[in-house]
Amino acid sequence: MGDGGKRESADVGRGALLSVSGLRVRYGSFEAVRGVSFSLAEGEILGIVGESGSGKSTVARALVGLAAPSAGTVERAPDAAMQMIFQDATGSLNPRMTVRQTLAEALACGRGGAGTRPADTPEGLLSLVGLSEAVLGQYPREMSGGQCQRISVARALACGPKVLIADEPVSALDVSVQARVLNLLRDLRRGLGLSILLIAHDLAVVKNVCDRICVMERGVFVDEGPAEEVFAAPRSDYTRRLLAAVPDVARELSAAR
Repeated sequence: MGDGGKRESADVGRGALLSVSGLRVRYGSFEAVRGVSFSLAEGEILGIVGESGSGKSTVARALVGLAAPSAGTVERAPDAAMQMIFQDATGSLNPRMTVRQTLAEALACGRGGAGTRPADTPEGLLSLVGLSEAVLGQYPREMSGGQCQRISVARALACGPKVLIADEPVSALDVSVQARVLNLLRDLRRGLGLSILLIAHDLAVVKNVCDRICVMERGVFVDEGPAEEVFAAPRSDYTRRLLAAVPDVARELSAAR
């Protein structure tokens, strides 16, 4: 994709840490992602929202090399180290390792990476995500879902990424815990200068967190723009259905600060 590649490189040069052009991902005869393009600016939180099967998680997987694009280009700034936070926080943690072991391993693996690490010890990483040192000796099965997700975030921060890709990070949590985790991501953006790609299945999750939103249906973007514009004047019937079908978590987000 010659023209797309040139445009993508120009986007990165203008300050985008991540730029995607014409991305397609195919599983056999099924095309899960059908030519999406977007960029992620430094310090921005971009939301990709869609129902199950819309292709949003496939986009995330393609960005970190867990799914192979069939077409299109993905480019990131040279120093933009990228880490992923998964939906199933408990399942993504090694059940045989304590929190201390998990974070120490992540710190060891992160040595020599492109990023500047925000903390050099497990204790320091826990402080960043609002957990006490009391959990250092615990195993994932001994912690709540919200605690496990915070540990997953801490592990992702160990190598000093500039970009976090959060794939449905709160979908398995109740609303009040969702709000706390989302506020944590927002605080990390502000405190560490992170850029975050937030994948979610409903618009309520991203309403007060994201700067821009892309709404995805059947592998393509059907709505995109600044968050306030998408909520105030949705362009597609699909976006309007999503807005009508989900609860508003704004009150919970404010209460959890």
